[in-house]
Amino acid sequence: MPRVKRAVAAKKKRRTTLTRAKGYYGAKSRSYRAAKEQVQHSLQYVYRDRRNKKREIRRLWITRINAGARLYGMSYSQFMNGLKKAEIGLDRKVLSDMAINDAASFEKLVEIAKQQVSA
Repeated sequence: MPRVKRAVAAKKKRRTTLTRAKGYYGAKSRSYRAAKEQVQHSLQYVYRDRRNKKREIRRLWITRINAGARLYGMSYSQFMNGLKKAEIGLDRKVLSDMAINDAASFEKLVEIAKQQVSA
């Protein structure tokens, strides 16, 4: 088997890692060993948080809908149950936006949900 000289490939690999580590604090942006470890962790965090972001955004929508519904004397769960019974198929993203930017139409939805829950 022929001998492999790795100088170019190894330098490229180290340069890539150190480029990714720009902006890190202290040795993590200068020393290859520290940078490599931190970049590995950072990639794990990025992968994990791409999924967590979806959870957090949904939680924010639910919080906004709950706050909007409570202004008109209804809890989030009652409101969503009323919408489901009324067969109104708006998702949480749209409902959240309505609660913030279009209070009049959101109030109408709350009234519809109240009628469905009480019936």
